[in-house]
Amino acid sequence: MNKIHQLIHKCDNQDLGKLLVRLAIGIVFINAGWLKIQNIEFVVAFFSTLGFPAFCAYLVAYLEFIGGIAFVLGIFARYFGIALAITMLVAMFKVHWVNGYSIANNGYEYVFLLFLGSVAIVTLGSGRFSLARFFRKNSQ
Repeated sequence: MNKIHQLIHKCDNQDLGKLLVRLAIGIVFINAGWLKIQNIEFVVAFFSTLGFPAFCAYLVAYLEFIGGIAFVLGIFARYFGIALAITMLVAMFKVHWVNGYSIANNGYEYVFLLFLGSVAIVTLGSGRFSLARFFRKNSQ
């Protein structure tokens, strides 16, 4: 048991953890945004049933796509994290809340995870394995 404990503590790498969270959440947002962009007419129609104007559908689609790329690259991640967290809160309460928690019933489980992941990126930042770090380091 002691060897397992030692191995676990050797895996302590907060910057790698930040990268993995950014990659996981970013890839999901890239996919979600790209699907919305490819089916924007449907998204506009759906948003209108929720009382949102058409520009909101475009805004969310491109925010998810570009924000996901920013998460993966680790640039402006905190700014996009705030915007995406707000977007996920709106989706959670406006669309998914009435269906309960479970994703199997179109509940808020999925968007809640994306909300928390976005907030985690806001609080943690991009870390060492990011373009932001690269640019800061090379600008000095």
